[in-house]
Amino acid sequence: MLLTISTTHVPATDLGYLLHKHPAKCQTFSVAFGKANVFYSEATETQCSMALVLDVDPVGLVRGRERSLFQYVNDRPYVASSFLSVAIAKVFRTALAGRCDDRPELVNQPIPLTATLSVLPCRGGVSVLEELFEPLGYDVEGRSVPLDESFPDWGDSNYWSVTLKNTVRLSDLLSHLYVLIPVLDTEKHYWVGDDEVEKLLRHGEGWLAEHPRREMITRRYLKRRRRLTRIALSQLATEEEVEDGVDEVAESWGQKLEKVADEIGIDQPVSLNQKRLAKVTEVLKQAGVKRVIDLGCGEGRLLRSLAKDRSFEKLTGMDVSYHVLEIAKNRLKLEKLPIHQADRIQLLQGSVIYRDDRLKGYDAATVVEVIEHMELDRLEAFAKVVFDLTRPPLVIVTTPNVEYNVRYPGMEPGQLRHRDHRFEWTRQEFQDWASSICDRYQYSVEFDGIGDLDEAVGTSTQMAVFRVGG
Repeated sequence: MLLTISTTHVPATDLGYLLHKHPAKCQTFSVAFGKANVFYSEATETQCSMALVLDVDPVGLVRGRERSLFQYVNDRPYVASSFLSVAIAKVFRTALAGRCDDRPELVNQPIPLTATLSVLPCRGGVSVLEELFEPLGYDVEGRSVPLDESFPDWGDSNYWSVTLKNTVRLSDLLSHLYVLIPVLDTEKHYWVGDDEVEKLLRHGEGWLAEHPRREMITRRYLKRRRRLTRIALSQLATEEEVEDGVDEVAESWGQKLEKVADEIGIDQPVSLNQKRLAKVTEVLKQAGVKRVIDLGCGEGRLLRSLAKDRSFEKLTGMDVSYHVLEIAKNRLKLEKLPIHQADRIQLLQGSVIYRDDRLKGYDAATVVEVIEHMELDRLEAFAKVVFDLTRPPLVIVTTPNVEYNVRYPGMEPGQLRHRDHRFEWTRQEFQDWASSICDRYQYSVEFDGIGDLDEAVGTSTQMAVFRVGG
């Protein structure tokens, strides 16, 4: 079982740092089902190729079990399967987690990568491969493996030799392979329980929720276990989809009341996300700003809203995820816009916790539902970058109000709204943090709420509007 990963990034030997495997060494790792061998077939300044060779012990797989010809004679030692995913997680654990202490600037840098899987099970052929990998930005090349080259009349097998090319972060490539290889094989070698949901969500973070075939991926990865599939899909639902789901539940009532609402002039209800975008847009327009940068822009929802108003002359979105920026680019239709309009909107990949001169020169910065996704110990770096090194005249920050969670049906005490939230603040905690920002960086701040007001717990979203001076 062979996996190779190559790059033409210069210097190409940076691949060794990212994988935490020295190009001059051949290393062997023990796994429960055999051995994993790692070596480099080439390591120059312009080309570097790593090979992972998995040596599966077929006898060891069935030792202690009832022996049969089927168990001893099978394809497991030769094809990419869940065995390979387990090997990737063990051998490249640090790289899969997106860490590189020696070259931290490389971790979030997309580089040209080519992954080759010598034998990959794939019922349905290359079209299935394309459905899974092309939405993630890969060029897919597949060659069907014949059943027996000596007997061409026997036709082709269900196995493919596959090459995947993309400019992507190495950690993302490894995550994609970790999840999608078992999806193509459909036969996991170990028991699939509740912990597999957590693995899927962790390794699918940042891309699976938006994948057009996420239901098929989830179902196959969890070996069609309905309960686990339902749990995973509910966790993968985006905020917008959850809100849309709530609207669908109320749709029948809405249809019955629609005629009455029209007659007495009641506005149709809008989602919390729509209210949030409308409120941020309102504050920006009242301030008369022309140049706006949306930090942690995600899939570009705020940018799409602002782009409709020609008073905003320059709109920039920044996000750490290359994948979501690709989604934003498609949703904003940047490639189809006339040149004079496309120049008005740009997308940047970067992190809000590192100094970046590209963030300077804007009238306002928006940070919409972003800070709660950070570890608390990184908020200081975020504040330093935004309020000191970049220092836009206006900064808008929104975040969930944890006090309001008790108003959501089914939420337990202490439960956060999203699995990726690292924290959620009370109104007082948010105000204390914002006030400390003002004291250190000479800003003033005003607070407001977004969503329906509950006298006891406030609004669902809380907002702070910072202005230089005051």
